[in-house]
Amino acid sequence: MAGSAGSVGGNFAAAVARDPARPLITWYDDASGDRAELSGATLANWVAKTANLLVDGCGLGPGDRAAVLLPPHWQTAAVLLGCWSAGLALAGPEPGPVDVLFAGPDSLGEAEHWPAADRYALALAPLAAPFRTPPPGFADYVVEVRAFGDQFSAWAGSGPGDLVEQAADRAAQLGIAAGDRVLVDADARDDPLDWLLAPLLTGASVVLCGHLDRGRLADRVTAEKVTRVL
Repeated sequence: MAGSAGSVGGNFAAAVARDPARPLITWYDDASGDRAELSGATLANWVAKTANLLVDGCGLGPGDRAAVLLPPHWQTAAVLLGCWSAGLALAGPEPGPVDVLFAGPDSLGEAEHWPAADRYALALAPLAAPFRTPPPGFADYVVEVRAFGDQFSAWAGSGPGDLVEQAADRAAQLGIAAGDRVLVDADARDDPLDWLLAPLLTGASVVLCGHLDRGRLADRVTAEKVTRVL
């Protein structure tokens, strides 16, 4: 890991800088057949756009809280890392007022219990497609975030620092090392420490599999040069 101190945003930026072209997150949905591969540079652009959406679009920053009601997904990674890079804390688990909320197709009902001034919905569709019609009361994240800049200068000094130490501890528990290619069953491991922070902040990359077809596991491990399965 790039040190056990500092911020999530700063450590993420350092991980990307080591090799921006390296695939950082590869997403599979074995139910829909969707596959998306994001290099460090591409994921960093999405993260920066999200952080700028929160800071410049919503006027938020350190001390504000976000509810992220999303399953493991590459777009969820962008939202979470964007929130942490902007210095926001994640709320939960009990519902209550927050400053911004992100919900997916399966959590729109749950979102009613989280009052928020700014509410974004994610379709989580292939090719980052937006909703045909955004749910009432929500802005479409994919549409809105594209308007913001793909550089975020503040992230090296923001974000909850204790998450970096937690990610380092969790990586050690899971046996994740720098350079690993970690395949994660998204349905079995929904804690962002496991499927996102522990691998990425340690210098590993992630093959994140939703609705994992175990019959394809051996072939995928070979094709993706996986070194560890979670």
